[in-house]
Amino acid sequence: MNILYDERVDGALPKVDKSALLSELQARLPDLEILHTQEDLKPYECDGLSAYRTTPLMVVLPERVEQVESLLKLCHQRQVPVVARGAGTGLSGGALPLEQGILLVMARFKQILEVNPAGRFVRVQPGVRNLAISQAAAPYELYYAPDPSSQIACSIGGNVAENAGGVHCLKYGLTVHNLLKVEILTVEGERMTLGSDALDAPASTCWRCSPAPRACSASSPRSRSSCCPSRRWRGCCWPASIRWRRPGARSVTSSPPASSPAAWR
Repeated sequence: MNILYDERVDGALPKVDKSALLSELQARLPDLEILHTQEDLKPYECDGLSAYRTTPLMVVLPERVEQVESLLKLCHQRQVPVVARGAGTGLSGGALPLEQGILLVMARFKQILEVNPAGRFVRVQPGVRNLAISQAAAPYELYYAPDPSSQIACSIGGNVAENAGGVHCLKYGLTVHNLLKVEILTVEGERMTLGSDALDAPASTCWRCSPAPRACSASSPRSRSSCCPSRRWRGCCWPASIRWRRPGARSVTSSPPASSPAAWR
């Protein structure tokens, strides 16, 4: 039997030289806003799950994709953990910081990049509020179906990370059922694209399946066991193409095309 020993002691992350890391970040990314004093870090010690609190090593607030890419590559090289945070409204602890890690706040990525009423989709950055998507669609008599109870404040990036739902999820599905494409950066700082702009993309395998993809069939579009046995993808969400619906319209998730690259769309 092969045994893998963890270098951490009592489950704690290895000690990070904060001053050295801060100096290197400031040198490589001089225009990146970095919070590192105790007073600045205190507001970020928890998300909506306030029963658990941890002060992060540092908090960064990037404004450009290139800043996040460089940050992730540097942290990967130095083995510093990074936790991505959206609006901080989650109640499941998805954005809890680490004492020896960096909290990557995506709140400044809040632009709606493209509105396409003919195709019934919109491209947005991860910091866009859930409700703002429906507000942008309202002039075209469309709306975004997933509606968490915190939709007035929660961000779409956090919705994707947590696969959020809401009261409409029984009819229209969760966040994953309403996405066409997601552009992400992995924890190593590598760019990846999950999904496609088109429902009938050439790829016939589900982008959530790893390491052994299986075809998503129309007969079992929502079967997690047969279609998506593994859910290991991770990273920071980038502009996402999101499906819209007309109020009262029948859900389009009931019969997705067999070649759809997105799981259970």
